[in-house]
Amino acid sequence: MPTAIKTVLVIEDEPDAAELFAEMMRVNGFRVLKTFSSTPAMGILSEEKPDVVILDVMMPDVSGLEVLRFIRREPGLQDIPVIVVSAKSMPSDIRIGMEAGASVYLTKPVGYLELKQAVDHLTRPANV
Repeated sequence: MPTAIKTVLVIEDEPDAAELFAEMMRVNGFRVLKTFSSTPAMGILSEEKPDVVILDVMMPDVSGLEVLRFIRREPGLQDIPVIVVSAKSMPSDIRIGMEAGASVYLTKPVGYLELKQAVDHLTRPANV
């Protein structure tokens, strides 16, 4: 039985970084959705229910941490794995991100293998 194509939502305000993350996921066979702002991200999340989210913390409108808290509060979204990718790399930043509900917290710059491994781990079927 063929495996359904998994969807990744990239929420990143820097267009170059967003495209880099998107391309990293496309070459691995993922369907990619992108948004450069937190506000439309919440609608996309509710409508699309992606398999995994790649989320920046420092966003121009609503903090990525608030988006993460929204995901963790919303029925139907609560179990979506979220990879926080941020330039905020102090131990306290990482702790706050994990406490907000991040599945994985990666600091920028993020390498291809590091991001691929995180996404693969989070999207792997539970019985494998």
